[in-house]
Amino acid sequence: MTIAIASQKGGTGKTSTSISLASGLARQGKKVLLLDVDSQANSSKVLLPDYVKIGKEETMYETIINCNPLLIRSTTVPHLDIVPSHILLADTDVELTSALDHREARLKNELDKVKDNYEYVFIDCPPALSWLTVNAFTASDGIIVVVSPGYFELDSLMQINRTLQKIQRFFKPDLKLQGYLFTMSDSTRNSGISLQILRQTYTDKVFNTIIPRNTDLRDAHMNQQDIFSYSPTSNAAQAYTRLIDELFRL
Repeated sequence: MTIAIASQKGGTGKTSTSISLASGLARQGKKVLLLDVDSQANSSKVLLPDYVKIGKEETMYETIINCNPLLIRSTTVPHLDIVPSHILLADTDVELTSALDHREARLKNELDKVKDNYEYVFIDCPPALSWLTVNAFTASDGIIVVVSPGYFELDSLMQINRTLQKIQRFFKPDLKLQGYLFTMSDSTRNSGISLQILRQTYTDKVFNTIIPRNTDLRDAHMNQQDIFSYSPTSNAAQAYTRLIDELFRL
């Protein structure tokens, strides 16, 4: 199963969710691949201690821009591999605007060659609706949309849903919306109202699991660790464990 983790806005916990789902399953002994297609490369920086030494020719850049095979690396988490990102992926829209050779399926074409080696594949999408996002969606079986509290965060869902519908119409008819994941939840009125609106609007598509606002996630990433390694008893680790159970019924 290949799942894209998406959000139109930055700072919603999208990358934390990508890392936590991938590492959580890997720590249960599952063979997992994480594809970092966010030009900020935050997943790569957390999971690859030597990331600063990696050149663009060793990253996702080669696959998206030059149609070369995925360059897979082992991470600090057993059973978890990654294809790192690069800052130059930010120029993808400029590079692909004039491309004629299946610009929406460059990632899918190369992932199809290796995905049978893994039980789960996760794609950390960029916080924007771009050709990178289109490639990620086209390569996926399902999409998880990450939503944090706030008016603009909720409003952005309309656009990402339109993008999903276009991908289903033109490129991937069987692409499924796995659900909306509410993150950064706390006891504030803003958080409570945001969750209420989300559940009322997308009733049966909101995950039961809520991810709390938790400094342990930030601290884990600062220490280049996943949450299960850094603080396995934290609220965040427990929440992502529940999400894995809800998603995959393991």
